[in-house]
Amino acid sequence: MTGVFIFILIIFIASTLQTSTGFGFSIMATPFLLLLFQPAEAIQINLILSLLISIALIWKIRESINYELMRKLIAGSLAGVPAGLLIFKSIDDLTTFNIVVSIILLVLTLLLILRFRINRTPLRDYLIGGISGILTTSIGMPGPPLLLYFTGTDTKKEVLRSTTLAFYLFIYLISLITQLIFTGTDSVIWKSSLYAIPVVFLGLLAGQYLFNWVNQRIFTIFTYFLLTFTGLYLLINSIFFR
Repeated sequence: MTGVFIFILIIFIASTLQTSTGFGFSIMATPFLLLLFQPAEAIQINLILSLLISIALIWKIRESINYELMRKLIAGSLAGVPAGLLIFKSIDDLTTFNIVVSIILLVLTLLLILRFRINRTPLRDYLIGGISGILTTSIGMPGPPLLLYFTGTDTKKEVLRSTTLAFYLFIYLISLITQLIFTGTDSVIWKSSLYAIPVVFLGLLAGQYLFNWVNQRIFTIFTYFLLTFTGLYLLINSIFFR
């Protein structure tokens, strides 16, 4: 029962953050799902639920999407997806996998706190899409490079949320299909995803309320806290409680 409660809590918080920030589900859900499931299971549950969230939200936020940027991200991600799958299949140690995820989160957070800045260029748009594609199929987290890039270019939170959700709709679908074909699946993944659907929709409602209330400064501070907490928790748990 404790595991079920933790699972529900993870999904609710992550879906709330996804709706209110545009990136929170994979960054929050994947590290903590790794504490309950094997990597392939955690990643596929994340992909299924993230895809569901993107489908549910895309119509409402479509007007804020930067379609030109989204097309470049998608084009770049097509090269990253197979590379990410190769990385995932080469990692056979759960502890190593968790440590890699935590380090990515902590490095991202440090760059954000140091106010990393970068100018947008077409080449960088494609490159970020490629990196996001790699991270999606390898660890189920396309958000970190997008968040860093959009924050570094001072992208408004409305555009950040809508464009990333639109991009997720594509990258999660492609990554899920790739995972199913090359790594397989099991009943635990689909049963867990099915049970989580009502919780996801409750989180969506809560997240929409938060999005209308949170200003840019609070949004930034909360981003730092979320990334730091998740990264440190996963790193400490992987090293000292394996």
